[in-house]
Amino acid sequence: MRLSQVVRPGPGQFLSESGALKYLDGKLTAFQKPVVITGELSYAAFQKHYPGSLDLPVYRYDGTASHEDMERLSKLIQGTDCVVGIGGGRALDTAKGTAELLQVEYMTIPTVLGTCAAYTPLSAVYHPDHSFNVVDYYEKAALLCLMDLDLLIESPQKYFMGGIGDTLAKWYEAEGITRHVEGDLPAMVEVGLKTAKVTQELLLADSQEALASMEHGEVTAAFKRVAEAVVAIAGTVGGFAGEYGRMAGAHAVHNGMSLVPETHAYEHGVKVAYGVLVQLWASGDAEEALRLLPFYKENHFPHRLADFGVEDYLLEKAERIAEFAASDAKTFNLAVPDVTKEMVFNAMRAVEELSGTVTV
Repeated sequence: MRLSQVVRPGPGQFLSESGALKYLDGKLTAFQKPVVITGELSYAAFQKHYPGSLDLPVYRYDGTASHEDMERLSKLIQGTDCVVGIGGGRALDTAKGTAELLQVEYMTIPTVLGTCAAYTPLSAVYHPDHSFNVVDYYEKAALLCLMDLDLLIESPQKYFMGGIGDTLAKWYEAEGITRHVEGDLPAMVEVGLKTAKVTQELLLADSQEALASMEHGEVTAAFKRVAEAVVAIAGTVGGFAGEYGRMAGAHAVHNGMSLVPETHAYEHGVKVAYGVLVQLWASGDAEEALRLLPFYKENHFPHRLADFGVEDYLLEKAERIAEFAASDAKTFNLAVPDVTKEMVFNAMRAVEELSGTVTV
């Protein structure tokens, strides 16, 4: 297995607290012509909590996080020396890609808790039709990642649940990959792996209270810890672990679920969380899957295909998911070498049975 040669630790500065937007004006004093790239809802959420006095030029992204939109914005924006990205993953990825094209500094302000995009110097790039294209890695990291917890506590809970599910997979996929490595791991990979373990332990301990905090609109210590795990700690896993911290079986199951329309309404990370259970069973870690099941139930994560609304032709749809997840083009075999469609399908069936149903 090839190890990425570049360690990407994260932003130059990370600030996370209630009312953190009060620091933005001060952080921008070093720049002459900063601009904002954002979306409509994201910018409205930002304006509600922004106490500063700057009136920056605002550019709207088109929702795609595509090379085409990054190029469009880079031609529109003239003379800037800093891009401030405000929004969710696609808005921030667009801002990062545009800053790269302009060769200027950038800052990130997340308005939802669905991904680690605010922390990582890369973009998940899509085609204009919203289909996935490529992951771009950038020479520069963010100068600043600014998390205002008062803003984020009001963000949609469904994104937070997706962020928790996706972050939970960091440990299980990284551990699934590295268990097959012979000899000692490089020191930086060890850092990434231990960081992934921190996220797993923190999420299992604090997610229930953090989600309850969001329901009550109250910034608690648990909410802060889980929010930072989803954005910042998760972002360090791949940054340090490189090729050993990439997506594996859980994401392969998610990708297979894209073939089943009933699952499209669910957040990426929620489907990845289901994929964690399938990966664990396929890799012979049934006891860990059983240990996780109460976490899924307590926090209302779907843990059966039926929970995703898959009812008609469930057998055939499960087979389609398994075949896609086990294909050579996917990543399941990083966690389970020589995985087969039958192995994934049998794992899915076992997960259904341990969840209290026998439907496949």
